[in-house]
Amino acid sequence: MMTTSLGSYRLFHKLHPLSLLAQLSTRKVTGCLNVFTELFSWSIYLEQGKLTYATYSDKVFERLESHVQRLNQEIPNFNHATYEQMGLMSETDNNSQLIPNADYSAICWLFKQNYITSKQAEMLIEELAKEVLESFISLKEGNYQLNPDNSLNELPKFCHLDLQLVVEHCQKQLRYRQHLQSKTLANHNFSTQTNSAQAIKNKSDSDQVDQIEQKFNPSVLSKFDEKLYTIACIDDSQAVLNSLKHFLDEKTFSVVMINDPIKALMQVIRSKPDLILLDVEMPNLDGYELCSLLRRHSAFKNTPIIMVTGRTGFIDKAKAKIVRSSGYLTKPFTRADLLRMVSKHIG
Repeated sequence: MMTTSLGSYRLFHKLHPLSLLAQLSTRKVTGCLNVFTELFSWSIYLEQGKLTYATYSDKVFERLESHVQRLNQEIPNFNHATYEQMGLMSETDNNSQLIPNADYSAICWLFKQNYITSKQAEMLIEELAKEVLESFISLKEGNYQLNPDNSLNELPKFCHLDLQLVVEHCQKQLRYRQHLQSKTLANHNFSTQTNSAQAIKNKSDSDQVDQIEQKFNPSVLSKFDEKLYTIACIDDSQAVLNSLKHFLDEKTFSVVMINDPIKALMQVIRSKPDLILLDVEMPNLDGYELCSLLRRHSAFKNTPIIMVTGRTGFIDKAKAKIVRSSGYLTKPFTRADLLRMVSKHIG
């Protein structure tokens, strides 16, 4: 039974996760804390202030499966068939949907089928909780609701974790990652300074060459009277890259061709393009993932990124919107199509 008024629904412009968790722990609250942002949600289950489970709406089963596979390689892969086998699916209006708390129910099923022991279930829940709470304590804004009814009551309990210890672990992990990021940034800055020094030397050499060329070709100066746009084209097909470069007038566009998606991020950072043409279907790292990575970089939050693909489905276009691409160019396209799209964003 909940003995606190903490559960009232409020809209937060600012959220203080650490303070909220501390209150739940010290007041020995029982219930489920549901936290919402515009895109994601968190559910944190408690009994007398102890953590029994935590889950997060992003990639629920991918996260669970990765941890489960470390415990036992013989556990079947999670897919629609195994969901049905585990009893995790419910039929509503002729549609199959996962039942509430399907991830926790999956752990209970794995235990019941002797795939994992109760100790392994406890370890699994603790590792998942650390991952979930690490994302939660980084929140700056959102809203929450504390429900006194714990929907896990009908399921077996494997652990009652000390919430404070779990949070302390998450804080250490965050500090460690921030330290690594600072170190990486420092190394990047050093590399940038070194490259800048070399660039100054190269520019000096280039200027001397330009002065010699100008004696023979006065029209070379006219190119610098116009804006020269840099466009990064990322595609694993060299033939496609050659076509894009052919379509883009070299007097107006400087085309940077990148055919390795894994190395693309660093090459794009170096070239500082005005616009990026990004193929969706590439090996190792698809265009949606790469677009998402680029948007997280401060230099490319507002750079136009055009997805180039043969896919025309609604879901594909929705994915492009989710990763905040600027446009969608469908193959095959003409030179006019390409120039129209480019001029729309940087014309």
